[in-house]
Amino acid sequence: RNFYYITILRDPVSRYLSEWRHVQRGATWKASLHVCDGRSPTTEELPSCYAGDDWLGCSLQEFMECPYNLANNRQVRMLSDLSLVGCYNLSVMPEEQRNKVLLDSAKENLKRMAFFGLTEFQRKTQYLFEKTFNMNFISPFTQYNSTRASSVEIDEQTQQRIEALNFLDVELYDYAKDLFLQRYQYTRQKEHQEARRKRQEQRKILRA
Repeated sequence: RNFYYITILRDPVSRYLSEWRHVQRGATWKASLHVCDGRSPTTEELPSCYAGDDWLGCSLQEFMECPYNLANNRQVRMLSDLSLVGCYNLSVMPEEQRNKVLLDSAKENLKRMAFFGLTEFQRKTQYLFEKTFNMNFISPFTQYNSTRASSVEIDEQTQQRIEALNFLDVELYDYAKDLFLQRYQYTRQKEHQEARRKRQEQRKILRA
């Protein structure tokens, strides 16, 4: 069998707000094992942000203030090879070095994936997916601009605070967006060239 790795990235601020709203309604990640190098993190390596069964009703301020919140830079962490930095053990290397290794790893893994898309570009994501795997969806993707995250009104200071908490995700998303649009433009140009070649062949046949 052939296995293809794919993923969808989302604007870091929107993704962060969406996760906060999800957690606020009572969602937890207790089913996630966070296994790395064959073991789960200890409570010292990964403390909980809340006491009790869930973080139901937490405010955005509380959500942002927890230093162990896995919502911070989640996209980079999920795409990178955590074993390169000692998994969840923050004492293995300095923070600045750890961040660089994680970001570089996430970029490299993203680049090597068979396909990745962006939530903010649904139609382009569909187009690239179909061209990559030579298959067509039955119905077109829909761009929903009204989401739970978009309904949250935040001031500029809060926006900057979320961006600071997710600075690795912000850099990864900028990289992904640039690469995604390059791939889209290349695929479109290739499609146009193929269509032009076919038209030229048809004209040759007609002339003959």
